[in-house]
Amino acid sequence: MLQSANNWEIFGFDVRNLGKEWRAAWRNFLWGYDSPVKSRLDEVVSVHSENGTLQYQGAEVIDGDDLLPSQCDAVMLPEDLVLAKTLEMPATVELELDSVMVYEVLANSPFPENDTGFGWRLIDKQNDHIVVQLAVVSLSATLAYLERQHDVYDIRSREVWVSVGNKPIMLQGFGEARRDELYLGRLKRAAAMLAYCCLIALLLVSGLTMAKYFELEQYRAFAGDIQQRSQSASSMRESVLRANDAVNAIATLRAENPNPHLELARLTALLNDDAYLESLSMNGGALRIRGRAANAAEIMELLIKEPAYASVTAPQAIVKTPAGQERFTLEITLAKGAGS
Repeated sequence: MLQSANNWEIFGFDVRNLGKEWRAAWRNFLWGYDSPVKSRLDEVVSVHSENGTLQYQGAEVIDGDDLLPSQCDAVMLPEDLVLAKTLEMPATVELELDSVMVYEVLANSPFPENDTGFGWRLIDKQNDHIVVQLAVVSLSATLAYLERQHDVYDIRSREVWVSVGNKPIMLQGFGEARRDELYLGRLKRAAAMLAYCCLIALLLVSGLTMAKYFELEQYRAFAGDIQQRSQSASSMRESVLRANDAVNAIATLRAENPNPHLELARLTALLNDDAYLESLSMNGGALRIRGRAANAAEIMELLIKEPAYASVTAPQAIVKTPAGQERFTLEITLAKGAGS
């Protein structure tokens, strides 16, 4: 298994450069010539040259015949005052490109150090190398040109640009501080507006989340109430079912064991005044009666005709008593539903 000699290296990346990589990425994103942010928020610059005036925003020319209001002006130097050189360097120097370019200027400038002005622009970036366009000028020759051609005596009043390969490069140390200050103010306002929008969005999301939370709690309470009611309804349903079972059991019991008082009342209504019962026993739908009457056969015939009785039989013979009455014993079977 291969092991890196650098303890700070993970998957081939040196984590010690993480902060520098972060700063370089943000610098290119916000301040680079090709920055999408700067092309929208940068101040419009009126660039004056021997061929006329063009307006730039960021590093792009603004199309149109009418000039826009601008707080910043720049002078484009002619090519004969500019020493241009294309430098190809390792990609690792991009993290310290500002410091590296100072040494490159000193190494490539034919002018004295205190008479050297410069600017540079990153024009290409590959995995293993970068390409930088360097522009070097003589400060004394530049000041003389500004005084002669544009009546500029204060080097801080205007920016100084050069064009190399139709790409503008701003020279450092002139009037660019004014535009940088305006751009930085717009960046801060845009960041504040973005933070405000994010805060509003966060508050809206939080409000919606809280509303949904309270709505969910209401649904939960409603569901708990419904569940409690359903449990109560289930308990009542079980009670009703048990009551129905009890009623059915009572009905079955009543069907199997008719009310003897009802049958006694029925016999009382059927028998004549000269007949009476000595005993009555009942087992379910079967009755057994014993009694006396002047004519026992007539009593038996009367009971046979009763629809409530399915059958009437005499298990014993009719006996004549000394008093002249007839003693009878009858077994009666109730018809279905007669005892209810």
